[in-house]
Amino acid sequence: MRNNNSLHKQKPSCRKRMATYTTGWIAFSLIFYACSTADRTTVRTSEDMPAIFPDYTDVTIPPNIAPLHFGLADSCNYEQAFALFSLDGKTEKVEARNGQFAIPPKAWKTLLAHAAGKTIQVALTARINKEWLQFPTFKIHVAQEPADPYIAYRLIEPGYEVWNEMGIYQRNIENFDESAVVTNAHTKYNCMNCHSFCMQNPEMMLFHYREAFAGTMLLDGDRIEKLNTKTPETISHLTYPSWHPSGKYVAFSVNNIKQAFHTTDRNRIEVFDLASDVAIYDVNRHEIITAPPLFSTKAFETFPTFSPDGRTLYFCTADSMEMPHNYADIKYSLCAIAFDPEMRRFGTRVDTLYHAKTTNKSVSFPRVSPDGRFLIFTLAAYGNFSIWHKDADLYLMHPDGSGITPLDTINSNDTESYHSWSSNGRWLVFSSRRIDGLYTRLYLAHIDEHGQASKPFLLPQKDIHFYKRFMKSYNIPEFITGKIRKNSYDFSRKTIKDEGIQISFVKK
Repeated sequence: MRNNNSLHKQKPSCRKRMATYTTGWIAFSLIFYACSTADRTTVRTSEDMPAIFPDYTDVTIPPNIAPLHFGLADSCNYEQAFALFSLDGKTEKVEARNGQFAIPPKAWKTLLAHAAGKTIQVALTARINKEWLQFPTFKIHVAQEPADPYIAYRLIEPGYEVWNEMGIYQRNIENFDESAVVTNAHTKYNCMNCHSFCMQNPEMMLFHYREAFAGTMLLDGDRIEKLNTKTPETISHLTYPSWHPSGKYVAFSVNNIKQAFHTTDRNRIEVFDLASDVAIYDVNRHEIITAPPLFSTKAFETFPTFSPDGRTLYFCTADSMEMPHNYADIKYSLCAIAFDPEMRRFGTRVDTLYHAKTTNKSVSFPRVSPDGRFLIFTLAAYGNFSIWHKDADLYLMHPDGSGITPLDTINSNDTESYHSWSSNGRWLVFSSRRIDGLYTRLYLAHIDEHGQASKPFLLPQKDIHFYKRFMKSYNIPEFITGKIRKNSYDFSRKTIKDEGIQISFVKK
């Protein structure tokens, strides 16, 4: 069963709730701020919570998250409203201004200082049609474990047919600070994509420039390398990376990618491969190595990812077929192969962990938790590029292929797709189109030691109306443990002035 946390699915009008109001005395703390001394009279008490946006009711948050600003739904035409945040006898009163409850950062930080493992109570009172209404208290659960303080993502127009300005940005989730890591303003507005980090380390990353000044930019501490990754033996430049935990290797796919645009299908865009393979790049030797199970003309191999110990490589694979004629029939399985990092050698056996032919579903974006206990992947009806497939959902399994379950708490009636883990394996950030079906927004969810996911929450913004005005999608969210210090000038200067290192293909 799918769970939808979108606002439009939870928005009963305040007028309809009037029938459920019962007369009662407001609690002393609510009288204190809702009514003046001369105006202390009975109020009506609602049996139902009002719809709020973003929906932060009964969510689990990290103890280092930015303030959760929210507002009452538009259907609640209130003249005045208050929120009372309470924890361990301490309270913080917030009046709604400009349509939102915005708790001051200092007060929020004080509230969270001793909140780990506890629950914050939030009571709302509003004056509607000259009458004070008290709503049921809702809860915000605070986890013991913090999330990584930064998330990196690309911002891009949602359609992909036309684009000009784009960039990779980083957001401090402990406040509302966002800064550009690199934009294409200095590189002739070319495309850039596939940013990736080694074990959430902001000092070990890579991304690709495409078209003008093309190359893969690899950051290792203070050193930036530009790599020319197309070889005579491969069908394309390297793409879709996954770092080995040692930092000595990066797994890539090589893809002949095409796009198609629907006019009537609810899945607006199709991205598919005409051919694809998987290979591993040796960072120190500037070489590509691979093996027959990963480099076959009889199959499409893609989306590799390493296990946390670096001794297993997971990847998606499907039997090759004529494309785009069979775009809706191709279904990818999830497989694993052993890898010996000391000998640069692959195993001879390929284990299929999720069988597309048996389930009639298709896998993409496998990601293993840093503690090695769980693997989360995206599942859709077909294809391997699920970010535009409305049926795409997130599933969890053990890395040996057992215990496959849908993450119903996280999934909605629209697209859930790209996702990444925090370094402690307790937080997941993922992209979803559940608000409007068009733009991908970022949601965070807690994953406990048993693999149970909490109700996800929308990445907080200083202004709750931000998401209604912002006309770009969040693409490839990745947790990182700190701030990326290199900037757009450092990367653009390198790619413009440097011809790049030509990597080689090692035949085995």
